Amino acid sequence: MNLRTSRVAAAATAAFVGLAVALGSGLATPAAAEDPATLSGIILGVGANETQRIVTWYSSADTAQKVQLAPTAALVNGDFPASAATFAAIGGANIATSGGFNRHATLTGLQEQTTYSYRVGTDGNWSPAYSFKTQSFEGDYDFLFYGDPQIGSSGDVAKDQAGWQDTLDVSLAANPNAELLVSGGDQVETANTEAQWTAFLAPDKLRQYPWAATIGNHDVGGKAYEQHLFTPNTDRSAPLYANGQPASNTSGGDYWYIYKDVLFIDLNSNSYTTTSGGGGDPAHIAYVTDVINQHGAEAKWTVLVYHHSIYSPADHAKDGDNKVRRVDFPTTFSNLGVDVVLQGHDHSYSRSYEIKNGQKANPDEQPGAADVFPGPGGVIYVTGNSASGSKYYDITAPDNSGTSGAGNGADPLNPSNYWYNSVQNQEHVRSYVKVQVRSDKLVVQNVRSGTCAAPNAAVELGRVAWCNNTTQDQPVGSIVDKVTIHPYNGTGQALQVSVPTPAPGEFGWTIDGYNGLVDLGTAEDHNGDYFQASGRINPIVVADSRRSRAPWAISASVSDFKDADKTFSGSYLGWTPRVLQDGAGAEASPAVPSGYDDQGQGLSVSRGLGFAEQGHPKGNARLGADLELKIPGDVAKGGYRATLTITALSS
Repeated sequence: MNLRTSRVAAAATAAFVGLAVALGSGLATPAAAEDPATLSGIILGVGANETQRIVTWYSSADTAQKVQLAPTAALVNGDFPASAATFAAIGGANIATSGGFNRHATLTGLQEQTTYSYRVGTDGNWSPAYSFKTQSFEGDYDFLFYGDPQIGSSGDVAKDQAGWQDTLDVSLAANPNAELLVSGGDQVETANTEAQWTAFLAPDKLRQYPWAATIGNHDVGGKAYEQHLFTPNTDRSAPLYANGQPASNTSGGDYWYIYKDVLFIDLNSNSYTTTSGGGGDPAHIAYVTDVINQHGAEAKWTVLVYHHSIYSPADHAKDGDNKVRRVDFPTTFSNLGVDVVLQGHDHSYSRSYEIKNGQKANPDEQPGAADVFPGPGGVIYVTGNSASGSKYYDITAPDNSGTSGAGNGADPLNPSNYWYNSVQNQEHVRSYVKVQVRSDKLVVQNVRSGTCAAPNAAVELGRVAWCNNTTQDQPVGSIVDKVTIHPYNGTGQALQVSVPTPAPGEFGWTIDGYNGLVDLGTAEDHNGDYFQASGRINPIVVADSRRSRAPWAISASVSDFKDADKTFSGSYLGWTPRVLQDGAGAEASPAVPSGYDDQGQGLSVSRGLGFAEQGHPKGNARLGADLELKIPGDVAKGGYRATLTITALSS
């Protein structure tokens, strides 16, 4: 009785993120008989770093749910493969005014330059599938910053939604490879009004690009913000809530994340005083200091985000609470080396001069300078205008209250502006801020996403008396302001070198030596009950020099044994895999018994020979396996042969 092995070409298929590439894994779970949950409010959020995303949604039922994820290329006719990764969701009951339940799951282990598809729910009750794309995890990238959508503030939710949808569409059509969407706060007008949240979440772009949420004063008064927008590395301790009560019907907390070369820190600026029970600005200062001390060295740039603009030009410029923050924050931010602060709240655009310790760092810096070179401690503060057109505030006039600290005096170089602002702008048209992150600079641009024409709710509904925009000269996509921020290198000289992507290396396998016939010899008769034979496969050499250290697996299956018109099932062949030579992180797969012993399928279906996990060392390994064949005693006499088909899987 003979056994013939035949080598076939290695099949390179994607090893799905979050799962070890091992035989037998990834089989579909039986569908539930019925899951009545309605799934809504799905949004893709930023994760702790570029290898993560967080998905948040609402459910009408309190059931166990998950996110299913796979490379889009692995879907067949829109169906997710059996080996798709799954991430269990957690959450709880919503407040009564929201109804239902909230869920979120963190997607981890994402690979760069990959398009993924995902859906939420459970077997038998999935949401539609959405997709997102990762870029390179190193080097330059762009992100977009959006001031207050504040859906509902015009009094017409549908018009506000239309403007918000258009800004997202326009900005991402112009910047399809933008990697983050950063919020300036005030997603909605009324904290717990779900109709407004539904309108805010309506654009599919929010399921395709990660949203980095910020709490505004219109978001903070209820739990809907936290229910809809789960954020990474979030400190929800009492001092970071305005009332000092995380369990109350309010939202709060500060969070941080690192995306490539930028450390982002997001603050709940609604908590600025201790009189209502929270930790106020001192708690935020302690938080920012701690995060930068622990993680600042991991990034080239530090960007702070919070809602209440302390250097804005419009209705809120002289607010008492902003004057408090304007005294509390700047010196700490200067001392910690913050580069840029992104803010909302005042529904107008402004870009500050270099601010150091609460005053203009360089008295000679000219208004509207295209290039700035902040010395040690210089910080640029940017205020975003309305991204939806739901509300605009008009620029207000300076007074004589001083040109530093909490003052709102005039700029000596441009008396119509506040002392702190290099650029102020209000045209009553929608806009967004584009930030280009480069190794040697940050480029900040305020870009028009609309004109005086619809969708522009505040103009359409007469909420403002004028609109100062000439479509021909200031069309959609035109730039209101642009500045390049150059890093300060102290008394030394900065040196930089770019290391290119090295050759990716290779993964492959071969039969070790001559691929001769594996002869199991003559099977031994066991009292007529069964025949038994044994042997060993020709060893397989695996070589993996890939820089990615991605997982790999070698598997095999056997055909039926045939001798002319006589045959018996390959399920009667089993094996015990072995690692004959360590290397490339190789581990032996579990033994598979002959189907004669357990009425199983043996090697008639694909079974693992060996594998390595993500992050394994480079190198070579030799894999082998002891074969055991047990067949029923009534199999006819003959010389039987079968083909062992070997397959490699690697990402």
